Amino acid sequence: MIQVKPKAKSLFEILADTLKRANETYQVTIPWYIMVSKENKDQTIAFFEKNHYFEYPKEQVTFFVQGEMPLLSQDKQFLLDQEGNIMMASDGNGSIYRSMKEKGILQDMKKKGVEWIFIGSVDNVLLKMIEPILLGLTIKQNNQIASKTIVKASPEERVGVFCKKNDKPSVIEYTELPKELAELKNEKSELVYGESHIMCNLFSLSALEKIAEENLPYHIAFKKINYYKEGKFVEAKEPNCYKFEQFIFDSFPFFENITLLRGKREEDFAPVKNKEGKDSPETASKLYEQYWRQC
Repeated sequence: MIQVKPKAKSLFEILADTLKRANETYQVTIPWYIMVSKENKDQTIAFFEKNHYFEYPKEQVTFFVQGEMPLLSQDKQFLLDQEGNIMMASDGNGSIYRSMKEKGILQDMKKKGVEWIFIGSVDNVLLKMIEPILLGLTIKQNNQIASKTIVKASPEERVGVFCKKNDKPSVIEYTELPKELAELKNEKSELVYGESHIMCNLFSLSALEKIAEENLPYHIAFKKINYYKEGKFVEAKEPNCYKFEQFIFDSFPFFENITLLRGKREEDFAPVKNKEGKDSPETASKLYEQYWRQC
C-alpha cells in the first residue's frame, strides 16, 4: 500500500498498471492471484475495494492466504499473545506452493486454461509479470521453471544467488553464503556467485502441482517481536525470537534444469525494502521514473 513518488502510486497500483498494459498489448485479461497473510488479508482487500481494484477486472483478482508457523523464544518456548494463545507468523514466500493447492488456486488455474504462472514480489516497482522472452526461452529449452536475474552489484548485496548444488539448480540466500564464496571471482574478475535471484520466477502449471506435493525446508530468521508473559506485555528492544520461513527458490532442486535470463538492474529491479537510504521508496521512485521516461 506504500506510495512511490513522483506519481504517488501504491505498489499494488503499479503492478495493476503493468498487467493492464499487457492485457491491452495481447488482447487478453490475465488472472491475477495475490497471496496475503492472515494478518493483512482484510486490510489488503479493503484497499483494493477502496481503489476500485485500480480499474482491473475484479472477477480476475483472487486473494488467498498463506500458511503460518509458531514463534519460538531464544529458550525454545512458544511466544504467547494477550489471550494466552501461541503467536503465529507467516511462513515465508515458499509456502505459496502448498497454499495454492490448499486454497484451490491451482484448480482454478487449470479450470481457466492457465499453462504458465509468473510469481513475483510486490516490493519491486519495476516488476514485469508478463515476460514473453523469458517464456519463449523456457519453452525452447524444454524447462518447467525459469527466473530472470541481474548481476549482483557487490559481494555484500543482500540478495540470493544462483548455483548448482548436487548438480541441481539452487539458490543460496545471502545470509547463508560464506564471505569467501561471496567474494570469489573468476578469471574475468566477475563474481562466481553473482547471478542474483530477484524474485522474478516462471513456472509451468505442472511444475507447481509437483512442488505442492513436496516438503520444503524451513529457514530460521531472528526477529524482534512483542509478546505477553504471564499476562504481562513484554516489549522487545532487540531481536528475541525465531521465525520459520520457507523460501520459494527451495523448489528449484526438484528439477534438472532452470532457464535463466539476465536482465538489467535499471529495467528490472527497484525494490522497496528499507524506510530510507538504499532500496527505499526514494531510490525505487527514481528508478521507476527513469525507466518510464525512456519508454
